[in-house]
Amino acid sequence: MKRKKKHEEHVDEAWLLPYADILTLLLALFIVLFASSQVDAEKFNAIAESFNSELQGGTGILDEQAPVESFDTSPTAELSEDPPSGESPEEILAAKDQRELQDFQTKIEAYIDEKGLASRLNTEMTTKGLMITIKEGVLFESGSADIIGGSQTIAAEISNLLVSDPARMIFIEGHTDNIPTGTTEFPSNWELSSARAINFMKLLLENEDLEPQKFSASGYSEYHPIAANDTPEGRAENRRVEVLISPYEKETDD
Repeated sequence: MKRKKKHEEHVDEAWLLPYADILTLLLALFIVLFASSQVDAEKFNAIAESFNSELQGGTGILDEQAPVESFDTSPTAELSEDPPSGESPEEILAAKDQRELQDFQTKIEAYIDEKGLASRLNTEMTTKGLMITIKEGVLFESGSADIIGGSQTIAAEISNLLVSDPARMIFIEGHTDNIPTGTTEFPSNWELSSARAINFMKLLLENEDLEPQKFSASGYSEYHPIAANDTPEGRAENRRVEVLISPYEKETDD
């Protein structure tokens, strides 16, 4: 019995040796892991400090965040995508068209000043477009629709001023005073005003840079006066030929 008891006590104490070995191995493993983590942290800090020193004390590369594009999704942000002026595309095109007509006017006014024709030609920006008024005596003799010989040069120079790209609609309008013509060629001022507009238009279209399909001629007789017909001066003002350069927007409206 004593021999059996000693054998049992020996067996019960035998497990302590491998258990102690396992504990020793685990402790060594944790020590190695801890040491390795400390070395990596030191290396990381050293690298970060070197980058910061290169940037002369500024924000280190490793401290910076990746750039993120920000988007403003508020309703006011959507409205800001419209043109700064708040104008519609149609209004922007109309403003551009108006500026081009003003450039036309500046060019024609320069020609008038250069030739000393201020008393015989003038320009006006109207709601219908740019109007060039050619006064009495420049193109026609009284009661006639034939172009005066010396005026053909003026007509040719005006035709050059009308060239544009793209071509614009050009309206030629003839006007008279209220004195009846009383001739067989022109029984009324309707025929006289229309013939003058057509003859002047045909002279302009001798310029091959102009497009005939963009031109029209009308006679308004005595019914669109710009002055009273009860004085010689007023009647002289009413005897005229007008050249209307139309805006592009008016062409699309028609």
